[in-house]
Amino acid sequence: MEQKQLPNATLILVFGILSIVTCCCYGIVGLILGSVTLILAKKATLIYHENPDVFTGFQNVKTGKVLAIVGIVLSIAYLVLSLWMIATFGWDNLQDQELMQEKIRELLGQ
Repeated sequence: MEQKQLPNATLILVFGILSIVTCCCYGIVGLILGSVTLILAKKATLIYHENPDVFTGFQNVKTGKVLAIVGIVLSIAYLVLSLWMIATFGWDNLQDQELMQEKIRELLGQ
């Protein structure tokens, strides 16, 4: 019997990689891509477990799922850091480099 590629296996792997790469976009893009990847991976896993002999590419799904989890964790950390910086320094200070350096010096006590 000829084996078929698991649907969306390559897409899951690519989205998992992109969730890590885009986690620095204030955490939003990485969080969205990671969530979509987990949903697609769950569907692909269910399809694979119904007929494991028919499909190939399950390793891509597993790898993409792990990468998506890492991407989600990094995105959440970056989002929390961004929100903390906005709350601590203010949006206007973040936009002006000189004001930001002054606030950091104040925070460090120099």
